[in-house]
Amino acid sequence: MADKLIIFDTTLRDGEQSPGASMTKDEKLRIARQLERLKVDVIEAGFAASSNGDFEAVKLIANEIKDATICSLSRANDRDISRAAEALRGANRARIHTFIATSALHMEKKLRMTPEQVLEQAKLSVRFARNLVADVEFSPEDGYRSDVDFLCRVLEAVIHEGATTINVPDTVGYAVPELYGNFIKTLRERVPNSDKAIWSVHCHNDLGMAVANSLAGVKIGGARQVECTINGLGERAGNCSLEEVVMAVKTRRDYFGLDLDIDTHHILAASRMVSQTTGFVVQPNKAVVGANAFAHASGIHQDGVLKARDTYEIMRAEDVGWSANKIVLGKLSGRNAFKQRLVDLGVQMDSEASVNTAFAHFKELADRKSEIFDEDILALVSDESVAHEAEKYAFVSLSQRSETGERPHAAIVFTVDGVEVKSDSDGNGPVDATLKAIEARVRSGAEMVLYSVNAISGSTESQGEVTVRLQNSGRVVNGVGADPDIVVASAKAYLAALNKLQGQSDRVAAQG
Repeated sequence: MADKLIIFDTTLRDGEQSPGASMTKDEKLRIARQLERLKVDVIEAGFAASSNGDFEAVKLIANEIKDATICSLSRANDRDISRAAEALRGANRARIHTFIATSALHMEKKLRMTPEQVLEQAKLSVRFARNLVADVEFSPEDGYRSDVDFLCRVLEAVIHEGATTINVPDTVGYAVPELYGNFIKTLRERVPNSDKAIWSVHCHNDLGMAVANSLAGVKIGGARQVECTINGLGERAGNCSLEEVVMAVKTRRDYFGLDLDIDTHHILAASRMVSQTTGFVVQPNKAVVGANAFAHASGIHQDGVLKARDTYEIMRAEDVGWSANKIVLGKLSGRNAFKQRLVDLGVQMDSEASVNTAFAHFKELADRKSEIFDEDILALVSDESVAHEAEKYAFVSLSQRSETGERPHAAIVFTVDGVEVKSDSDGNGPVDATLKAIEARVRSGAEMVLYSVNAISGSTESQGEVTVRLQNSGRVVNGVGADPDIVVASAKAYLAALNKLQGQSDRVAAQG
């Protein structure tokens, strides 16, 4: 019987560290529910001690998600660990993931601690966590660049104290596959009690090798847990991509010989949900979930696929959630058809009232564009989920004028704490005028560091999905808005970003 590979998803923690990818509590819960449908083994819901917002998000997910182990990150100190345990109290299966840096560079420059002090702190933290929960994971931050002899001492000690999972992170994405795989193998061979813990890999993508390094850690090193994120989301160049690792192991089972519990049919829905929630667009040629992942432009390839799909396709598009029926609904479609399509897309609404509201907005959209795509429905539901959260600012209406030779002008109506306000402004274009009109009333002082537009589906009738990234006092947030009118989508995105600036408290940064 093949070994099982544990999938540890850290989209909600390490993925969220990507600048602008911060999520609200309700957004995190929606993604956690999708991860549960995906049958992820472990969900790292956040870093409970970093802020009250993260604590509440971890607590909510721990109380709501029952089929996965729920994990919270913590630094190697009693306060962090206690806070994590408190947030995880409602979980069916709880895990505390504690970490401390072990590389000479990090110990000297960041921690300003001696190796012996780090060793003692690691032991004490695992011992303390083990008294609060049965499942404790330990990570030596910057483990791959740590001295092997010292790292072996630390890992032996924390396993002795009760660590059930040992994670060896390539925190800065420095590793290459063969060396990283052999590094894990060496640790497992040299640590006397290595068989008492599950070994895990956590790789960053700075050199574009996070997936390859993770798989080498599994195949060569014998690791049986991979830490990854949907779409490879994460700070700098991102993390190991869940969809790529999962499909590599499933497609090449002849080589890896490992079983997975993942229900791959929900991969695409998870990818789209994370992309539309964070505003981080998936590149068309992204493996597994990119728009071109199963497209064939070459005549030779097309001919081969038409004769036999396996000539050029190593996995079926349907197995990861792609549908052959791109156009699914129109203005004459009924509520039941809409509701069934939500089920097919893996979308779970909170209540019948939420379904009814979403259906009403679907009908409004269908009056504006004749063909409704899966992507449109997912964007609409994403907007609905955001709209139900307590927000300071909300879009109401917009009028704008743009004429060749004349300076564009926009007038917008939006609510501030439920009260309608009006504002207008000129600008270099209709989008610029609209956002200046909002800012003239709000006076946030935020700097826009990114504005991007993505067509949700492939025609001029498509909805536009706009991402606005704002920075203020060192904090960076994304806002996402979708509408057939790009100017309206831009206004929605800007207001969404302002809401995040208003509602999110600062977090303590963590590496892993």
